[in-house]
Amino acid sequence: MALSSVWNYCVPLTIITVACLVRTARCQAVQAENVTVMEGGTAEISCRLQNYDGSIVVIQNPRRQTLFFNGTRALKDDRFQMVLFTPRLVRIELTNVSVSDEGGYFCQLYTDSTHHQVATLSVLVPPETPTVEVKQEAVEGGEVELTCVSPRSKPAATLRWVRNGREVPGVVSQQDNGKTFSVSSTIRIPVERKDNGAALSCEAFHPALGGQKRIRHYRLDVYFAPTVRIVPPTGILREGDSLSLTCSVTGNPLPRNIQWSKINDTLPERAEISGPTLQISRLSQSYNGTYLCQAQNNYGRAADHYTLLVYDIVSLPTTSTTVVPPTPSTTQQITSHSTTPTLPTPGLAPDPEDPGAVVETHSAVPYAVIGGVLALLVFTVICVLIVTIWCSVRQKGSYLTHEASGLDEHGEVQEAFLNGNDASQGKKEYLL
Repeated sequence: MALSSVWNYCVPLTIITVACLVRTARCQAVQAENVTVMEGGTAEISCRLQNYDGSIVVIQNPRRQTLFFNGTRALKDDRFQMVLFTPRLVRIELTNVSVSDEGGYFCQLYTDSTHHQVATLSVLVPPETPTVEVKQEAVEGGEVELTCVSPRSKPAATLRWVRNGREVPGVVSQQDNGKTFSVSSTIRIPVERKDNGAALSCEAFHPALGGQKRIRHYRLDVYFAPTVRIVPPTGILREGDSLSLTCSVTGNPLPRNIQWSKINDTLPERAEISGPTLQISRLSQSYNGTYLCQAQNNYGRAADHYTLLVYDIVSLPTTSTTVVPPTPSTTQQITSHSTTPTLPTPGLAPDPEDPGAVVETHSAVPYAVIGGVLALLVFTVICVLIVTIWCSVRQKGSYLTHEASGLDEHGEVQEAFLNGNDASQGKKEYLL
């Protein structure tokens, strides 16, 4: 409409102005200048006069209401002020500009014929810092839907999602609200527990910002089941020592209640629970058993257990701790810790002044000599067995050889007896 108004008024005025200039140098004319201002700013609307001779000058707003008549206020709107009125230039000022003030302002000069020009006022509405809306909760293994919204701008703002310095494509929608626009950009991304706390940002660009941008930062809040791990003590636990177990728990939301228990039994009377820590003073072997730590939130539960073995001062086992890493699960996780004894180390004994220390001692038993004698004895027995088996095999082979030879001689005699004379001759030959 503004362009149509400018065309309707500019063309006739131009023709009239040219005609006046051709006929006489004293022909009066008026010119207007277009203005662009940001919402809330101040706009100056100027009307330039040519060969002004004191004729009537009227300024009207886009609704054709008269604002000033020859410098005199005609409309009661204090935002409009006459700041300059000379034979060459008439200027008014409009403060606290809004989009409703946008349009064409008429500069009219009444002489023998009416001359007028239109000054177009354009109002820019920069976007505010966009907001981020979460359509659904981000749960481990699922997707999260985020919408960046710029509710009001003119012209429409441009939105962009950024993660780790890279643009994340989104689905953009735009709505016309009359003279302003609302814009939104929606993204859907898969999430895992490692994405909890990941940073994203939504950026808004607009001509009124002069190359700057409005940014809304957002951090992902990913919900996941807890994990539990008992931090075991170091060293050997003996009667009279104190035990302190700490249950390390993670999860989102973080479980508020941590439960300690003993499998198939109740906690000892000396057990004290302080938050995630279980403390037992003056241990005894009756406290041996498996202790369990459990935690739960809305997305699952997890547990870890620790096996306690308490030794008396005489026993000197070495401690080995086996940690079974938790199996990832959204519902339950269980790990274990155990303390297993081994045989005492030869040559080591407890320090009577410090029960927790192990010092080297000199034993009267020559363990190396005894070990050598046992090895020699075993070697000798093995050699005797080998020789015995070998002799037995040799004797059996000799007996079989003689038995075969005897059978051959008996066969020749029997053959001579059956053949008569031939047998005698054969016998002779046999005797020879």
